[in-house]
Amino acid sequence: MLKGHQSWVFNNRPMIAATGVSGGPFEANGNLANDFDILHEDLWMGMDSYEKAHRVLIEEAIKTALDKANVQKEQVQFLFAGDLINQITPSSFAAKTMQIPYFGLFGACSTSMEGLALASFVVNNQGAKYVLTGAASHNAAVEKQFRYPTEYGGQKPPTAQWTVTGAGIGLIIPNDSSKSMPVVTSATIGKVIDMGLSDPFNMGGAMAPAAADTIMAHFRDLQIDPSYYDLIITGDLGKIGNEVAYKLVQQSGLNIERTHFKDCGLLIYKEDQPVQAGASGAGCSATVLYGHLLNQLKKGVYRRILVVATGALLSPLTFQQKESIPCIAHAVSIEFNGEEG
Repeated sequence: MLKGHQSWVFNNRPMIAATGVSGGPFEANGNLANDFDILHEDLWMGMDSYEKAHRVLIEEAIKTALDKANVQKEQVQFLFAGDLINQITPSSFAAKTMQIPYFGLFGACSTSMEGLALASFVVNNQGAKYVLTGAASHNAAVEKQFRYPTEYGGQKPPTAQWTVTGAGIGLIIPNDSSKSMPVVTSATIGKVIDMGLSDPFNMGGAMAPAAADTIMAHFRDLQIDPSYYDLIITGDLGKIGNEVAYKLVQQSGLNIERTHFKDCGLLIYKEDQPVQAGASGAGCSATVLYGHLLNQLKKGVYRRILVVATGALLSPLTFQQKESIPCIAHAVSIEFNGEEG
């Protein structure tokens, strides 16, 4: 199962049986609104704090995935989930509500692929029949923790990105050859890379080297050509980070077509939305994958994709102590098993 130094090949090809994707009002006006299952009209979502609203997003996405699969929460062995709030409390409180055995994950915005890699590992090795995994973020909750409260109205530089309000959850099950579903074929676990950048308004630039490092490791470990994939998509590097990452992988000798190298943070919103360099947040790659990208796979637009979610592993404390930003990226390969719908 171990391939090379830091990759897993899932010979049993676990399936993504169902998904749930929830979002906020900004996402409802974006490019991918039709790929969300639930969209809210306001950021409060009937709660009295943004952090509680954040929890609601996760709970809704979990319930939606289970309803689609006609699976009861009591049948699920494990939940792998995380977010960006201190001590990942929205995910933990959602796990309390759902009463599913829970692994709380923190990989910042790389959490979605960290969770999918681990869930696939467990199912591939017959450690469970049903595993839920995903990630979430909430614009107003995250912004006040890492930058300024949105009510402050501070002007952001062009390098800044917009934190997605959304949750994406997938239900991972053992392979069933009679079913046409997306399957997880491999994963590459990233290393922590720190190039000395310390600007929290330029996360894309900080995370780009980690994305490039993991992409290079993936192709080195699996000994395949980048043309194997119809799409290689980074999590939330935005305009600046995606361009930097592309240049880095090109310099490494990997020949990736520019049209096949995209970014979730550049897909989710429209050009006239005020998002500066694009989208970010743990919910960015989670909502784009479990909504838009899997729908594209099912339609036959893509057959094989490599999703590389990136995370900036800083905290308010490390920022206040003027530390640089260590970053990480995890890559997961997903293919469609069966005929297009």
